[in-house]
Amino acid sequence: MLSVAPITHLSAEQAAAWHAVVVAALATDLPDEPLPTLQQVHARLTASGLDSRRLAWLGTAPDGAVIGVAGLRLFTSPGQEHLAELELHVHPEHRRSGLASRLLSAARLAAKAEHRRSLITGAADGGPGDAFCAARGFRRVLTLNHLLLDVARADDTAADAAHPGYELTSWVGTVPDELADAFVAAKNAMNDMPTGDLDYGNQDWTADRVRAMAQVLADRGDTLLTTAALRGGEMAGYTEVVIRAGETRRAAQYDTAVVPAHRGHGLGLWLKAAMVRGLRAWHPDVREIETDNAQDNTHMLAVNQRLGYRTHRRTHEYQLDLTSD
Repeated sequence: MLSVAPITHLSAEQAAAWHAVVVAALATDLPDEPLPTLQQVHARLTASGLDSRRLAWLGTAPDGAVIGVAGLRLFTSPGQEHLAELELHVHPEHRRSGLASRLLSAARLAAKAEHRRSLITGAADGGPGDAFCAARGFRRVLTLNHLLLDVARADDTAADAAHPGYELTSWVGTVPDELADAFVAAKNAMNDMPTGDLDYGNQDWTADRVRAMAQVLADRGDTLLTTAALRGGEMAGYTEVVIRAGETRRAAQYDTAVVPAHRGHGLGLWLKAAMVRGLRAWHPDVREIETDNAQDNTHMLAVNQRLGYRTHRRTHEYQLDLTSD
């Protein structure tokens, strides 16, 4: 009999088994993507997330071998307390055994017990997760275009553009204290980012929360790089890139935002071009940056295309309404 059991205290053996399942699944479903290291998987399972906590389950075969995993991220910040995010993988050799459905059932029941109304998850376009979600009552609520930028070939000439009255500044890790309040105001500008029909809620950023976010990444061993545009005492916009612990090839684009009052001046392109130039100098081993954009975020897609990003793959965000169960 296949069995599903919660993880109450993650052991080294369980982390290694989880990693093995994830690597096998991703190598089959996304063969061109870098595979996560054991260190990265362990950190995601054990490091405290920002305003969230995690539940996890292992699916095992009759011989006790771990062949499937499920994780549930429960958001705890005001404005997102209705939300749970699902991660689910089954080893390719054991798919269509009913284990994925059992793992989903465990996560779904836990989310309802935690008074969540929405369960969200992502799936690669055309992959097994895509069909799995569609067959189990999830609604497709957002499509994301994933793009890759070859750092060596990127067009960073926009970094030289004149923007009178604005200046660039950069930092690694936590925002400097003297910029914290301005950064918080710019962060809250992200609340108008296109999210399709996704019931994601709003994130209310404070100085403490900004610092906590940086600490979460540091605890995982990740490197957070930020470049910002300043005008007087105001932060007009910023862009963030993260290099995950142990990563030697690819950086991940996090937020890019321009405060509404400063839009229309090309600051987004300026910031991202400056980040590319800085990345070449600071981390010459990083060869590419991955970003994702909602299909209806036409402005940022245009900015990325100008830099030289190319379409790499697509994913879909799915949402399950738990209130109708």
